[in-house]
Amino acid sequence: MNPGLPPEPALAAAPALPAVPLRSLLFQLKGIELVIQSADTVSAVQTAGQHTLLIFTGGRGELCIGEQPALSVHVDKCCLLSPGTSYSTDNAEMTLYYYLISFAAITAGDSPASYTAELLPGRKELIVHPFTRVIRLAEELLANQGSGDELQYFRQQLQFQELLLLLFEHNYSTRQLPSPAQSVESTIQFLQDHYMESITVKQLAELAQVSPWQYTPIFQKLTGKRPLDYLTDLRIGHSKNYLLESAEPLREIARLVGFSDEYYFSRRFRQKTGVTPGQYAQAQQRKVTVKDWTGHEVEIPERPKRIVYHGETLGDLLALGVKPAGGDEAFARNSVYKHRVKNLANVGFPLDPQLTRLISPDLIIIANSDERAYTRVSGIAPTLTFDSFAPLEHRLRILGGWLGRQREAEAWLEAYHAKNAAMWQRLYAEGLQPGETASALVYDHGNRLFAMAMTGLSTALYAPGGLQPTAEIKGLLDQGLGFGEVDPAKLHSYAGDRVFMLIPEREDSREAMEQLLRTPLWNSLPAVQEGRVYMLDGAKWNSGDALTRERLLTLLPRLLGGAGG
Repeated sequence: MNPGLPPEPALAAAPALPAVPLRSLLFQLKGIELVIQSADTVSAVQTAGQHTLLIFTGGRGELCIGEQPALSVHVDKCCLLSPGTSYSTDNAEMTLYYYLISFAAITAGDSPASYTAELLPGRKELIVHPFTRVIRLAEELLANQGSGDELQYFRQQLQFQELLLLLFEHNYSTRQLPSPAQSVESTIQFLQDHYMESITVKQLAELAQVSPWQYTPIFQKLTGKRPLDYLTDLRIGHSKNYLLESAEPLREIARLVGFSDEYYFSRRFRQKTGVTPGQYAQAQQRKVTVKDWTGHEVEIPERPKRIVYHGETLGDLLALGVKPAGGDEAFARNSVYKHRVKNLANVGFPLDPQLTRLISPDLIIIANSDERAYTRVSGIAPTLTFDSFAPLEHRLRILGGWLGRQREAEAWLEAYHAKNAAMWQRLYAEGLQPGETASALVYDHGNRLFAMAMTGLSTALYAPGGLQPTAEIKGLLDQGLGFGEVDPAKLHSYAGDRVFMLIPEREDSREAMEQLLRTPLWNSLPAVQEGRVYMLDGAKWNSGDALTRERLLTLLPRLLGGAGG
C-alpha cells in the first residue's frame, strides 16, 4: 500500500443516473447565505427543505449527513443534499465558513411538479476545478441577493444556472465508464485535500488507474501545469494564508503545507514568488488608520497576527475567529472559553509592559481609558483603547472593523439575536411572567456587595425580550455604569423577582456572601422564599463577552424553565 493514499485506489463505479433526464428539469434559486460557524461548536441538526448546496470556503470540520459516516470538509469542498436530508456541521479547531444555497428543481412539461429525488444519485461530495470559479459565482449570487429589482433577480437566476452547469459538467455521469481524463481529474481533488502529505506522480497515476506516461500529459492539459508543479503551487498558496493570518514560526508553516524543512520551503517560495516568505508577509501587511474609544487615531496592520487584548471581554475576539497571542490570564482562567486560550501569554493585571514586549505584538487593545496606561504600552506596538462596557453589538462591530472581520461580526450578531429572541419567547411561553425583574449580585473586594448593570451577567438578563431590572439597577443603567455598590440595608430594593447570586473567587468575598445567605434579611427576600435564587460561578458566568452570552442561551433555559423557575 502506498503511503498517503487510500488502501484501495480503484475508482468506484459511476453513480446511477437521476430518475428523470437532466434536460427535463428546471432549476430556481431560492436563497443563499454565508454561514460562519465559530470554532469548537456543533450546529443543530437541520433538514434540507430544498435541494441544498454547501460550498466551503474556509476553516476545517465535519459534515454529518443522516446516519452516514461524517464527511471531512474544508476549503474547496462542495456538497449537494436533496430535500429531506438531515445534516449538521462540526468544527473542532477552526471557524468554518461556507455558502448555503437552496434551490428548487421542477419537472418541465404539461404538469410541472417539484422534483425532490437526488440530482446526482449516490453522490454528496462534488468535484469541480477550478474551485475559484465556484467561489466567484457564489460571491456574486450573495452580492446580488435582495435588491428587489426584477432584472437583477433575473440576472441572479442566470448566474445560478451558470454555477449549476459548472457543477454538472464535472459530476453528471453518463452510462459509460469514466474516461482517463475524468479519472485524472478526480486526483486533482485528492491533491487539494492531501497537499500537505508526501505524494509522487506514480501514486497519483495508480489512484487514477492510468499509466504514468498517460497521467502527466492529461493532468497538464486539465490544469496547465505538471503534477508536482501544481502540488508546489498548492503548498505555496496555502503558505501565503498562514504567513498573513497565522503567528506560527516559519518551520511550522513549512511543515503544515508539506515541505520537509523551512530552508527548502523558503527556496521554493522565492522561486515561485520572487521574494522570501518574510518579505512577502511584510509587503502584504497593509496599514489602515482607525480611531479608538478615547480619540487616538492610530495606524494599525490591516490584518494583525499577534494581538494582545487586555480586558474582560476576550470572548468577543474569539467569536470573530481571532485568537489573541496575549492577555490577562485571570480573565480567561475560569471562563467558558478557557480551553480555547490554553497558550495565551499572560501580560498581568494591570498590564505589564515588559511581559507585553516579550510577545512582540503587532497590535495591542486595552479596555482602559486611562491615558497613563495607554502611554506605558503604546510605544511597544500600535495600541487602541476599547470600551468593554459598550453593548455587545457595538463592541463586535468595532472589533470587526479594526480587524477586517466585519462580515464575521454581522453574521455572528444575526445568529445570536435570532437564538436569543427564540429563547426568551419560549421561556415566557413556559411560565415566565411579563414584567418579571431580575438582579445579578456579587461580593468583591472583601465584604462589598455589588449589583451588575451594564456589564457581566446582567447584559444577558436584560437583553431585548428578557427580564427587567429593578428600579435601583435601572438607575445604574441610565447612568451608564457597569455596576454599583449595594448597601445591604437596601437589598430589598435591588433584589428582583429572580436573583442570580454570583459566587466570588476570593475567599474573603465568598465568606461574606455565605454570611449574608444565613441572615434573616436574605431569607426575607421574595425570590428566596419562592425558590427563585440561582447560584452561579462568578468567574465563569459574570461576563458579557460574546462567547459567554452565547453559552448562556443554553444555561438560562435550564435555570428558568418551568413556571416556578
